[in-house]
Amino acid sequence: KCVVRLKGGDPYIFGRGGEEAEALAAGKILFEVVPGVSSITAAPNYAGIPLTHRDLTSNFTVFTGHEGDGKEDSALDFDQIARISGTKVIMMGVTHLPELTQALQARGMSRETPVAIVQWGTLGRQKSIVGTLGTIEKLAAHEHITPPALTVIGEVVKLRKKLNWFEQRP
Repeated sequence: KCVVRLKGGDPYIFGRGGEEAEALAAGKILFEVVPGVSSITAAPNYAGIPLTHRDLTSNFTVFTGHEGDGKEDSALDFDQIARISGTKVIMMGVTHLPELTQALQARGMSRETPVAIVQWGTLGRQKSIVGTLGTIEKLAAHEHITPPALTVIGEVVKLRKKLNWFEQRP
C-alpha cells in the first residue's frame, strides 16, 4: 500500500515533517520526502519583495512567531535577532505581532524599519500590507490580517512598489 501525506512548501521547515518522518522511521515504514518551495521565499516573491539584494542586504534570518501552544518561555534570542544584519522573516507571527515588534524595538531596532505582511501568499486571495516596525501592528488590525501570513522586516520591503508583479495582475 502507498500513503501520501501531501503538505505545501517544505515539510521540514516549521511543518512538523521531521517529527512525522521520525515516527515512520521508528515504525520501520519506508518513506520519501519531496520538498516543495517554502513560503519563506515564495510569499515575499509574490509580494514583490526579494529577501536579498546586492544594494541592500546579503543575508536573511528566518524564525517562527509561534513556538507552540502552552510554551511559557521563548527559545528565540531577540537580542541576537535584533542585532543581526539583513532581512528578517517571521513565519506564523501574526497572532503574536505586538509582542514580536515590541521585542525587536526594545532591543534597538528602529520603529521606522520597513515591514510587510503577506497573507495567503501565492494564492489568488493574497493580500499584502506595508508599514514600519512601529506602525505594522495597527495596520494589520485595521486591514484584518489573520493567519496564514508571513512578515518581512528590512530595507528590501521598499522594493515592493517597483516589483509587485503578482498583485497587479487581473
